[in-house]
Amino acid sequence: MTFHVMLIPTLDCPSNCSYCWGSKKGSGMMNIQIIEDVVKWLKNFREEPIHFTFHGGEPLLAGIDFYKKALPLLKNGEYQGAGFSLQSNLWLIDDEMAQLFHDYGVAVSTSIDGPQELNDYQRGEGYFEKTMRGYEIAKAHDVRVSFICTFTSYSKDYYDDVYNFFADHGYNIKLHAALPSMRDDNADSWALEPEEHGDLLIKLLDKYLENLDKIEIKDFDHLCKSVFIRRGTLCTLADCMGGTFAVGYDGNIYPCYRFVGMDEYIMGNVKDHPSMEDLMESPAWEMLQKFKKFVDEDCKKCNYIKFCRGGCPYNAINANEGSPEAVDPHCAAYKMIFKDITDRANKDFLNSSIPMPGMSLPKKVDKNKKASIMDLMLKR
Repeated sequence: MTFHVMLIPTLDCPSNCSYCWGSKKGSGMMNIQIIEDVVKWLKNFREEPIHFTFHGGEPLLAGIDFYKKALPLLKNGEYQGAGFSLQSNLWLIDDEMAQLFHDYGVAVSTSIDGPQELNDYQRGEGYFEKTMRGYEIAKAHDVRVSFICTFTSYSKDYYDDVYNFFADHGYNIKLHAALPSMRDDNADSWALEPEEHGDLLIKLLDKYLENLDKIEIKDFDHLCKSVFIRRGTLCTLADCMGGTFAVGYDGNIYPCYRFVGMDEYIMGNVKDHPSMEDLMESPAWEMLQKFKKFVDEDCKKCNYIKFCRGGCPYNAINANEGSPEAVDPHCAAYKMIFKDITDRANKDFLNSSIPMPGMSLPKKVDKNKKASIMDLMLKR
């Protein structure tokens, strides 16, 4: 299994999205010494291959010189192997940076919430044009780019327009729901209620099954695969603790990028090259273990516990005023979509045959045949 390390060069960001709580103006900036310490820290830390994700804030604020040094250092570290991805609004990308990302196989995700008018209403005037300009630069250098689409209490009513925008352009997307946070209350009015979230997912799944040849929605691919293999594969619905860490601009280590900048969730610092045992002695690790224990008891009779695991610990702690003895408040949404997928799969199973052990699986969906949940479950 791949070990995931998220690198947060800064929490600063030039955009000012209405519902964003992950950025902090005036945040410090990571220097190359932190990357050198990351490489030393990971030398004997784990045996698995490592995937590095540059996140933020806006990670491109670190500049081209930072990435010219950071990527080869990370690529050539003394561990099994390294892959790269980056989450950015792409406002600051240029030809030189795009070529560098291509050369190192950096997969890029960027955020667009749908058509320009709707997107800019949520993310600020001019956002769409700047991001799409960056997308074209990245695309010109054969950088793999996918999109993250955040649905809010406003955009949920325009899900047809949003979906059609991505399908018509053939953009692959990942879905996010606007949620409250522990950092600020600016997202509260934009947040989706759990039942709204669940209803939205079911509606979008309907549309996705009609257009599998036009678009890829990673969430549904993962959700259906999770039901099939009985294990969560999507970040929000998997046991991520110990398999993912985030490193802030100052080298502090956190359980996830969502906690970066919050002192009570610091587990250690890369400058000290902590072992896994060292990190497990931190109060943050203890708190997240309390979350796991609560889920094991509270959700033990739930049909979906194996591929949900109580949802996101951050969401649970946030909704329960800092206490880990809770589940993700969007539990209702997860139950809705998992029940819908399970019901559809049972219907598909009764109405058709599925590959037996030893038979080859379809590499892609037959465009001349209406897609089913089983097609998603068996999708490669």
